[in-house]
Amino acid sequence: MLPGAEPFLFDAGSDAPAGVLLSHGFTGTPQSIRPWGEALHAAGYTVACPLLPGHGTRWQDMNRTTWRDWYATVEQEYLALRDRLPQGAPVVVGGLSMGGTLVTRLVQEHAGRDTEPAGLLLVNPSYLTLRKDAALLPVVSRVLGSFPGISDDIKKPGAHELAYDRLPLKAAASLSQLWKLVRADLGRVTVPVRLFRSLTDHVVEPASGEALLAGVASSVKSEVILPESYHVATLDNDAPTIFESSAEFIASLLRPASADGTR
Repeated sequence: MLPGAEPFLFDAGSDAPAGVLLSHGFTGTPQSIRPWGEALHAAGYTVACPLLPGHGTRWQDMNRTTWRDWYATVEQEYLALRDRLPQGAPVVVGGLSMGGTLVTRLVQEHAGRDTEPAGLLLVNPSYLTLRKDAALLPVVSRVLGSFPGISDDIKKPGAHELAYDRLPLKAAASLSQLWKLVRADLGRVTVPVRLFRSLTDHVVEPASGEALLAGVASSVKSEVILPESYHVATLDNDAPTIFESSAEFIASLLRPASADGTR
């Protein structure tokens, strides 16, 4: 494992009012969202983030995994976090980039069940691409192992994302399959959603955020624009906005609902 790629669990103790399950992005590691986790832990919540299979070692390892492997790990960690918390304590799920895709799928799969997450926090999540060459991925991935990487899309000087410097193509083709499933089921998402979107993102196009907000059935959904950050916004200039707004979002879910359903 690459130094710094370790998963994390920040335990707020037996009286934690809520838990947060976070997921990192494609080719990335928990390092990219550790400050987010630390901020939410400081706000009083138990926070966990797994290292996804194939990540944090060598890019070749990702081509031996699929979205189902990544999703299984996220779901397993989510259920383990629920078991760790006091009975009835809610769990909010959140993710960066592909991590957002995975936790959106988690909400869809648990919709209407007693294990349904309480809310969804998303930072530049990916659900599609408008690039025409993406249609060639299934074919190209049989011939080539990787393309140049997509990491370190950060505006803040000196900030660095621990991620692969190559884009594993078989894994990317698998991610595109997940996108189709998640987009088709966006209407199953009814929990409150907060989307953080960078004004300038060189990895994920605005169409992903637009598809999310147009597709979910949530009555409570909001978008926060990040004007001074690129894709890895959790390590960028607007990170404090993400951290503070996320803590406020979770706190709002813990307040009793009024007669009209607002909190």
